Amino acid sequence: MGLNTLGYTLQTIGHLLIAYTAISVHFRFRKEHRIDDKVFKVMKREQIVGVIGVLLIIVGYIAHII
Repeated sequence: MGLNTLGYTLQTIGHLLIAYTAISVHFRFRKEHRIDDKVFKVMKREQIVGVIGVLLIIVGYIAHII
């Protein structure tokens, strides 16, 4: 696996993780119709997943330009 392929793979995983977090938060909020501790807990976990997604996008970009 070359760096170019690795870069595209990491970038795609990052995009998917960020999309997942956005969709999950909206789904949870729509289902609950309120923000309580359970929703905040899910949002915090998904925020971490979103940050991991952003980091993967950055690493993928760096692998592209090397």
